Amino acid sequence: MALGRRRHRSERQKIDATPPWSTDRERDTEVTTGPYDEQDAPDDGLERLDLGALLVPVIRGVEVRVDVGPDGQVVAATLSYGGSETQIGVFAAPRTAGIWDEVRKEIRASIAQQGGTAQESSGRFGTELSGRIPVQGGYQSVRFVGVDGPRWFLRGLFSGPAAGDPAKAAVLEDVVRNLVVVRGSSPMPVRDPLPLTLPGEITEQAEADHGAHAAAEEPDEDEERDVAELPDEDAEPAVEEPEDLGPTEQEAVPARPTPRRRRR
Repeated sequence: MALGRRRHRSERQKIDATPPWSTDRERDTEVTTGPYDEQDAPDDGLERLDLGALLVPVIRGVEVRVDVGPDGQVVAATLSYGGSETQIGVFAAPRTAGIWDEVRKEIRASIAQQGGTAQESSGRFGTELSGRIPVQGGYQSVRFVGVDGPRWFLRGLFSGPAAGDPAKAAVLEDVVRNLVVVRGSSPMPVRDPLPLTLPGEITEQAEADHGAHAAAEEPDEDEERDVAELPDEDAEPAVEEPEDLGPTEQEAVPARPTPRRRRR
């Protein structure tokens, strides 16, 4: 019996064939379990504050602050609860190789150089770094945690009672555990901070306040013209000042810029 010409299988026939054909791409990174990568974000019903590269869960009693630099760029996010704080930073990292081990050594060396002490311990997020750093009038206890994700690295700095008391750190650690990192697809140099932004509602309110303030200060054109056209008979002749009066006291000693803080 003659065999007919073999026809090419369609993609549907290939999928239905035995053994089955796979069209799914294999994932080359581990699944994150908190803090989460965007593609692993849980459907847990938690409201999260959108800071761009970081989605922060809204937990009752936890205050979220964003530190804004002189250029208007958000430079950090800080969580506050029960007299303790956790500063969160998120940075670009390689796709598969973590950088926490290397960063931890650098932090430890920096603390030692400042005259402080630090030691490694095991905690909720794996290997942590606890220490005491010199401050004005004594020492301050701090604790660093690090989480390596797919193409991102998250660092948390605990201070206050949460730095040394696990019971007092539980709530802030829960917030950190439920953070979601939005890395994006754009290439970035390793260790560059991922861009953080102000929440939309805060940005809109700030722009509205700025517009209202500018409108209040802007003089009415007709009123300004009327004032200019009416000479003051009692006014003294104007004295011209030299163009360059030299630096003022504030200009002579430039002040160190202090980031503005926005609260939610």
